[in-house]
Amino acid sequence: MRLALALATLSPILLAVPGAHPSPRHAAGPDVAPAVLASVRQATARYRDVKAALADGYVRDPMNMCVTAASEGSPAWLGGMGIHFFRPDILGITATSPRVNGTGTNTDFSHPGVLIYEPQADGSLELVAVENLVFEKAWRAAGHDAPPAFEGHEYYHMVDNPLTPADEAHGFQPHYELHMWTERANPRGALVQYNPNVTCSHHTTRKAG
Repeated sequence: MRLALALATLSPILLAVPGAHPSPRHAAGPDVAPAVLASVRQATARYRDVKAALADGYVRDPMNMCVTAASEGSPAWLGGMGIHFFRPDILGITATSPRVNGTGTNTDFSHPGVLIYEPQADGSLELVAVENLVFEKAWRAAGHDAPPAFEGHEYYHMVDNPLTPADEAHGFQPHYELHMWTERANPRGALVQYNPNVTCSHHTTRKAG
């Protein structure tokens, strides 16, 4: 998820709001119990209408990026993510430079810090997933020795490797993140980062929603 430029763009607003490396346990396949997935899907159902997300304080990525595996330097066959809408208060943003930092440690998918939408051919946006992002320093400061996990699945640990040209942490301080594909079935698993059933082929510079 590339929110760094987006957060930097909104820096004056965000700071006024109060406040990867895949684990070997990220196996492909149906890795969330159907009842659990249904519960989260029901809790976030109102956000199928992007206007409801905006009304609740979610902010659209002002860079209007529709993220795909290819755009993140990963194999294109992994699929896409979509356009991110995020809640600055849930993420607890405290700084956007030199890297985005925050106090957010939310792991409740019923109240996710991030919503992800797929652009449609008619210009509308369709909710496909929810996501939580947890800042590592804040998580450790809260007394946690192990990474956050959901239903036994560890969050992805995102830390930049200075020896590679890519920024594996997307401009953020070290953090953990986990997607849940609540609205779009993912054959690789409900908690993996990319979904081959999601496309950015209808994405334009015009912001729908």
